[in-house]
Amino acid sequence: MKEFILTKQETERTILVGIITQAQNEAKANEYLDELAFLAETAGAEPVKKFLQRLEYPNPTTFVGAGKLQEIKTYIEENEIGLAIFDDDLTPKQLKNIEHELQVKILDRTSLILDIFAKRAQTAHAKSQVELAQYQYLLPRLTRLWTHLERQRGGIGMRGPGETQIETDRRIILDKIARLKVELKQIDKQKAIQRKNRGKMVRVALVGYTNVGKSTLMNLLSKSEVFAENKLFATLDTTVRKVIIDNLPFLLSDTVGFIRKLPTHLVESFKSTLDEVREADLLVHVVDISHPAFEEQIDIVNRTLHEVCGSADKPMIIVFNKTDAFSYIEKDADDLTPRTKENISLEELKTTWMAKMNDNCIFISAKEKQNIDELKEMLYNKVKEIHVTRFPYNDFLYQKYDDNDTSIEE
Repeated sequence: MKEFILTKQETERTILVGIITQAQNEAKANEYLDELAFLAETAGAEPVKKFLQRLEYPNPTTFVGAGKLQEIKTYIEENEIGLAIFDDDLTPKQLKNIEHELQVKILDRTSLILDIFAKRAQTAHAKSQVELAQYQYLLPRLTRLWTHLERQRGGIGMRGPGETQIETDRRIILDKIARLKVELKQIDKQKAIQRKNRGKMVRVALVGYTNVGKSTLMNLLSKSEVFAENKLFATLDTTVRKVIIDNLPFLLSDTVGFIRKLPTHLVESFKSTLDEVREADLLVHVVDISHPAFEEQIDIVNRTLHEVCGSADKPMIIVFNKTDAFSYIEKDADDLTPRTKENISLEELKTTWMAKMNDNCIFISAKEKQNIDELKEMLYNKVKEIHVTRFPYNDFLYQKYDDNDTSIEE
């Protein structure tokens, strides 16, 4: 039995597959595959090659065309690849056909994100949420797991046990889904009671795309040790800390990061996590200003907040983080070609966004602790506006012993 016990986790070599369509040009498709590569690395895989094909729409049976699939198969065989990851969700039929053709493990974007969530989940709450999402994703894909037992031909004597096994598994999974939903409802009640017990203090929630530095900022403002790492979905559980700026206390929560094409199953499973956002009085939208597609990430987060949380009308400030990592290409004086996003300097972005947001934005570097005092001052003013309307008699405010002391205390 020793040969079946894995003592060392080997890095899987993988290829990435995407398509170029009318709605997704080549630059976008490449950008999305770069994000998929980051997801793969977060999951522990090693991306070695990207495959792109221009199609009007995904092939309904194999996602890509027959010629491209053959090209991928040849590369896999010649380079000992054990995993292929597709940037879009695959139907059960596509999964079955691609696996049959390539003879390697196939993942789509949703299954990869689910794998990362399962790896990152630490608490019982997060584990239950991920388990529910996994079962909901697995349910319509059961048929491909039992192809060796399925009935291949009709006729007397050819009715195998496959369909019975699939129905049994479906019933087991449905029972587990029902049980997990009951468990999560109980946890939701407990979380609601916890939120109620926090009193009427002003609540501030950090939101944003994944890997923009929310947890690093949380640690900086609350002097806590929330897990932060340069990987996608480092934080799954919502963390709430009491923060005091000057004489003003408030609650600050760090939430799970959003991402393009966030799987529906995950959104459903993590509703209780998003309750912190729903009940927040002020949203702090953290943005990675060094990312080339930061504007698209802002749109994705805003759409998700509107669709999932109904938080479009909440007061919000935008914190442009990672100014230390920002770079741009300065155009030569004799270059007459139109300027692109890569040619815009940080100073121009600051002027543009501060005019657009009516000064409800700020540029910082949480890693280098740049402009943090200005952020604290902005937070103080915004939270105090909410606080004084709710508590006209200065309830919960701390006594100011030193007007010059504006440090954060625990």
